[in-house]
Amino acid sequence: MTQSAVPQVFDRALVHARLRRAVVGGYESFLFDRCAADATERLAPVMRVFDHALDLGAVSDGLADALLTTGKARRVTRLAPLAAATQRPVVTGREELLPFAPASFDLVASLLSLQSVNDLPGALAQIRRALRPDGLFLAAMLGGATLTELRQALVAAETELRGGASPRVAPFVEVRESGALLQRAGFALPVADIERITVR
Repeated sequence: MTQSAVPQVFDRALVHARLRRAVVGGYESFLFDRCAADATERLAPVMRVFDHALDLGAVSDGLADALLTTGKARRVTRLAPLAAATQRPVVTGREELLPFAPASFDLVASLLSLQSVNDLPGALAQIRRALRPDGLFLAAMLGGATLTELRQALVAAETELRGGASPRVAPFVEVRESGALLQRAGFALPVADIERITVR
């Protein structure tokens, strides 16, 4: 029995090229900053200092700085698609292929990087393996209702102009599905919630 290939929804080389262009152009990082502040707020009541944390996929030092400044992590390793825009050492790599031994970290945090991986169940399973048995995984992703108005406008315009529509916005995981994916990957006590942010 052969294993079916993972559908390639995202062109990862193109995603990274556009990310590199945004970073070089001085992109506005308000959403990432908001997620980093939320992550540190969620970690604040945790009565534990994490010995070794992994900042998975971030393009700036914001999360690593916050973890170290608040004293929640003694050491932070960053795995990022780009080595640019950082003052900290970074391991260049992909979220879908983690170059770490099992049980390497007691905290893995990922902000706004997992929604563009092609094999999300596989990436979550690798994150689980990289965590120590009592480790914590904290992630923020764009969810299912993200960019609803843009989707509707594009479908309406393309239908009117061409008589049909193609998906122009990437698919995002629904909150119920994310909880199920965490369970499938072997995480104990998974919690998934939604925070809606209106951007004008």
